[in-house]
Amino acid sequence: MPRPQLPSRILHPLLPSVLLGLEALLGGALPAVATAAPSAVQLQALEAALNGTGELAAVLENGPGLDVTLVELRRRSLLRQFPDARWQLSTGKALRDGRSTVQIQLTGSRQEGPTLYRLLAQQQLVLSRSGGPGGRINGQSVIREQTLLRSGEADLPVSLQIPDAVLTGQRYDVDVLFDEPLEGAIAAGGLVALTGQQVNALESPNLQLGALGGGGLFKSVQAPFTPGSQTWAVLLVHPQGIVSATKRVLVVADKAQLNP
Repeated sequence: MPRPQLPSRILHPLLPSVLLGLEALLGGALPAVATAAPSAVQLQALEAALNGTGELAAVLENGPGLDVTLVELRRRSLLRQFPDARWQLSTGKALRDGRSTVQIQLTGSRQEGPTLYRLLAQQQLVLSRSGGPGGRINGQSVIREQTLLRSGEADLPVSLQIPDAVLTGQRYDVDVLFDEPLEGAIAAGGLVALTGQQVNALESPNLQLGALGGGGLFKSVQAPFTPGSQTWAVLLVHPQGIVSATKRVLVVADKAQLNP
């Protein structure tokens, strides 16, 4: 069976936010009061602007941790990697404190030599807007976020068993599993924590691969001792294709924030 072609660098596309660049908000949540959720019309306008119909500046405004110019630059950066990228926004499940959430799905593809890479990224956010009926979106808090990038004609089934949130200083497992038996196939994999600089700049990390003796990649890690986030980049190489993934893990100090 032919060996898959390795990419020239590890692709780990992160959502270019209303989506990204809001690291100041990741250490905690938006206030549960005194903020208004975007209307359905605003979400439709944001989706259209992300997909190139309309201006982001007509929907977003600068606020704590939100730079509209930076959002647009990162959107363009992702479109250079995935020219057919499309955003889809929908109403997500409300949090226990009553706040509304927005579910964002991003799909796209990229041809690199003979290999086609297909992207699926998902994010659950709390968005806030400034006061008044015409207020624009001016803040966000990330609840969940992960991306999957696959090569090959068929989707190699894998599961990311990585928690969405952990307590400060907690040890937890970062496991990525092949959902089907390897049946003698030789697979390799690697895992690395991304720095904040790599996340903000959409940089690809240097990642060393090792042979996988079991059905996936298993690692026990420790969360930082201060609230914030950790982002993990994973690469799995299998005769049937390559899977690259990223997962953001929120690091919180209060147990109540583990299951918002």
